[in-house]
Amino acid sequence: MRVGMIGLGAIGGAVLAAARAGRLGPGLELVGVLVRRPRPEEPLATTDRRAFLAAGPQVVLEAAGHAALREHGPACLEAGADLLVTSAGALVDDGFRLALERTAARTGRRVAIASAGIGALDILGAAAVGGLERVRVTVRKDPSAWWGTPGERLVDLASLREPALLYEGPVREGARLYPQNVNIAAAAALAGAGLDATLLVIVADPTIDAHLVEIEAEGAFGRFRFEEAIRPSAENPKTGVLVAMAVIKSLRRLAAPLVVGD
Repeated sequence: MRVGMIGLGAIGGAVLAAARAGRLGPGLELVGVLVRRPRPEEPLATTDRRAFLAAGPQVVLEAAGHAALREHGPACLEAGADLLVTSAGALVDDGFRLALERTAARTGRRVAIASAGIGALDILGAAAVGGLERVRVTVRKDPSAWWGTPGERLVDLASLREPALLYEGPVREGARLYPQNVNIAAAAALAGAGLDATLLVIVADPTIDAHLVEIEAEGAFGRFRFEEAIRPSAENPKTGVLVAMAVIKSLRRLAAPLVVGD
C-alpha cells in the first residue's frame, strides 16, 4: 500500500524514521510527504500538492494540524486516497466535517480518525449504540503545553505552582479554543456522545511531567473510567510520544492480514 503523509513535525518525523528503518510495516511504502516549507534534505518532501498526489498514495496520513487538514484533505479524497486524520479537533466544525464526508462518499473513499494514542474509543463507540448518559473527558498537561493558548490569559503559566482550571464545558467549544491540545477529546466525543453532550475539562498542572487523560462514561451498558499518563514529545510538548506510536499502529493495520479490534 502506497502511503502519503502531510506534515513532518513530531508525528511525521517519527513515521518517516520508522519508514527509513523498515519499521513502518510489511506491505506499506511511504511515497511522499507534503510540507509547508521546503525540506531540501528530505527527498520525499515536497511543497507541491500536485506532485505529492502524482506519487499515487492510496492512503494519506494527515499529521500537520487543523489548517492542513482543511487545505489538503478534500483534494486527497478527490485524488482517490483514503484519509487518516490525527487532527480530529478540526472536525468539530459541522460544515467542514459533513463536506469531507460527502466528498468521501462521492469518491468512494474513507475518512478515518486515528486513535492517536487515546484508548477507550472502541468502548465509547460500542456504548453509544445502546445510549450514553454522561461522558466526561479530563485533559491535564504541564503549563508549557498551554503556551500560545487562551490559557495564557487566564493564569500566569510561567509561575503556576498548583493545578489551574483552564476550561470546563462542551467539547465543541473547548476544541475551538484549544485546537492543538484537545484532538483526543474531539475524537472521544465523535466516537461517543457527541460534541455538545461530552464534557471537557482542561487543566494546567505544574505538578505533573506527563499528559494525563481521563475518560469517564455512564450509559445503558454500565459505566467505565479510563486513565492514561503519556510522556510529552521532546519536539512538541503539546503532543505525547505515544501519538506517533499509535499512528504507526494505525498505518500497519491498513495492510495487516489480521486486525485485533475494529
